[in-house]
Amino acid sequence: MIETVLAALIAAKIRHYKLKYLFMSWTFYPIIALEIILFFFQTNTFLSNYFYVIHFDRYFKTIYILAYLVPILYFKLYKQSLIGSASVLVGTLLNRFVMAQNGGKMPVFPTLSYLTGYLKPYTFDQVNDYHVFGDASSRFKILCDYIDVGYNVMSPGDLFIHFFVFIIIYSAIKELNLKHKEEFVKAG
Repeated sequence: MIETVLAALIAAKIRHYKLKYLFMSWTFYPIIALEIILFFFQTNTFLSNYFYVIHFDRYFKTIYILAYLVPILYFKLYKQSLIGSASVLVGTLLNRFVMAQNGGKMPVFPTLSYLTGYLKPYTFDQVNDYHVFGDASSRFKILCDYIDVGYNVMSPGDLFIHFFVFIIIYSAIKELNLKHKEEFVKAG
């Protein structure tokens, strides 16, 4: 979800928040560590090594989401986490709906991922999960995985799920900036 983390950092920068405070806080380091592991998984996928994806992806997603409990609890981002959780629920329901309409499988319509080499014609056969290449018989194509960023193909439901990450990181940056501003005023 590096693109979501980067989007949150860019949005915070546009709002003139200082990003350095995020990297000075220990609360962000578990997320950075997991992003590095995710990068390792993605790199192996590019190299057609699906071992890590097959064996660890299910557990990794849970651990990744749980890592966001650290900033939620530390910064008391309860309202933001409820909004993010509602967004995850909507995204999950959209993904489950489209999968139910397609025999329990999520049709994928890759474009850029073919050019980058992330997906190959045999990828889903080797990974053996719930993804399949989409075709003319795919139902509700507007909810399928078609948003291709070159190393990931997402659905609109996935974007709702990613919003959770965005809102928590953005809110943590905002809280850190407010905290440092208050400390500056007290010291001044």
